[in-house]
Amino acid sequence: MTKRLENKIAIITGSGRGIGRACALRYGQEGAVVVVNDINAENVAKVTGEIVAAGGKAISYPADVTDPAQVQAMVDRAVSEFGRLDVLIQNAAISNTNKRPGQSVEEYAATTRPSNVSLDEMRAVWETNVFGVLAVYQAMLPLLREAPQARIVNVSSGVGSLTASSDPAYPWRAIFGPVYPASKTALNALTIAMAIELEPEGIKVNAVSPGFTRTNLNGYAGTETVEEGAREAVRVALLGHDGPTGTFTRWENATIPW
Repeated sequence: MTKRLENKIAIITGSGRGIGRACALRYGQEGAVVVVNDINAENVAKVTGEIVAAGGKAISYPADVTDPAQVQAMVDRAVSEFGRLDVLIQNAAISNTNKRPGQSVEEYAATTRPSNVSLDEMRAVWETNVFGVLAVYQAMLPLLREAPQARIVNVSSGVGSLTASSDPAYPWRAIFGPVYPASKTALNALTIAMAIELEPEGIKVNAVSPGFTRTNLNGYAGTETVEEGAREAVRVALLGHDGPTGTFTRWENATIPW
């Protein structure tokens, strides 16, 4: 089998479980040297071991993307070990900090309306989902610029689509609010800004939605597997020189409206 990412260096944030783990395993199968990053060091070690056991190459980089010192340490280690970075998958995200056990997505959403949302809750989620993404981007950009065809993939969500949420017929319209959904809207805006900045350099930046997958983010209520959710992040990372930048898609290259 042809390994399409043979010897490419790929850092995947939030790859200790869920979509990130599925992406890490898939990238390992495709021949990439996978840098497994997550805030949970135990999960990082476990996923790294899974990739190596399957014959792949992986290195553990536990770090909190909201901590500048830890992000810088991750960059310093990447510089010393690789000197470049081919693919950056920005997957690290949280959906909430105070959702009660057993509370449904809809029940939690009712506590995060613009009229009653906790500013601390909103700040905490945006710290990881928005500011953490920008911090990692800024820190890793010098390494990406050393690669001949670097790619950045931001893992977003369809619930961040303003167009979809403006449609009364959209089934998830009722849960749109300032915390997780709007953080993904902001991530989409960052994706466009990054794509515009890096287009002259040939570095492609795209956002993908894994779909409604069974992950901790939604209390494992999703209808698709994390393996299915990881497919688009792999496809977009393999875009060639003539491929698009600044897009928002789900499998398989289905455009999601901003």
